[in-house]
Amino acid sequence: MSHVLFNRDGHQCLLFTDLSDGDGGAAVQANQCLIVDGEQAMLLDPGGTMTYNELYLALSRITSPKKLRYVFASHADPDIIASLPRWLSSSDTQLLVSRVWSRFVPHFCQSGKTDGRIIGVPDRGGVIALGGSRLVILPAHFLHAEGNLHVYDPVSRILFSGDLGASLLPPQQAAQVVEDFDAHLPHMIDFHRRYMTSNRACRLWAAMARQLPIDLMVPQHGAPMAAAAAQRFIDWIETLDCGVDLMSQADYQVPTKEMQIGLIA
Repeated sequence: MSHVLFNRDGHQCLLFTDLSDGDGGAAVQANQCLIVDGEQAMLLDPGGTMTYNELYLALSRITSPKKLRYVFASHADPDIIASLPRWLSSSDTQLLVSRVWSRFVPHFCQSGKTDGRIIGVPDRGGVIALGGSRLVILPAHFLHAEGNLHVYDPVSRILFSGDLGASLLPPQQAAQVVEDFDAHLPHMIDFHRRYMTSNRACRLWAAMARQLPIDLMVPQHGAPMAAAAAQRFIDWIETLDCGVDLMSQADYQVPTKEMQIGLIA
């Protein structure tokens, strides 16, 4: 099921929250997003193979897959882009991904499948045309991947923020827009402490994000945040110690024999 985030004058933004519950709920919930402008569309973080069939059918009800101009990958994790081979086969789309990952993503595909179909985005991002609009690709490196990117849509004023702003929620709650940041924070804090690399990266990103008028912030996991909650998030992430900030020598020790994993043959 798609959730309409924005729809005005032929420009649409849609959110899919319940396509990747996995086998018995084992997989982490993940969002997929679609931006449509006129005769062109861009699919953001399309997910793994378990999302493809339902997402393809849902997309087909909105626009022709042949109008899929771009698939965008915020980074190269399997839950982001493992379904890439099927999208390349079912449309004439091109992949937008950080140049850091542009030579790694072909490993998801058969030999030659990605030839001429990957656009490696420079480290500083850039602007790309979609239909009659322009989308801004923002640098978000080390939040959490080495080559990490976000998308800002100036028409809808939506920031599509990848893993930044993610929350761990069941699919039925992930479509509910967050208004109360403080109540939402317990669903986010452990994830960000582990998956974001350092406070330095968080501070640099926050300074950039404050330059944007944001009506909605949509992460790749969990619930979107309304404007006020998104601003609270920016303030919070700017001061968060995370990743390598929290590491010490105690985390780098040679394991003892008591730390057995699995069975001994």
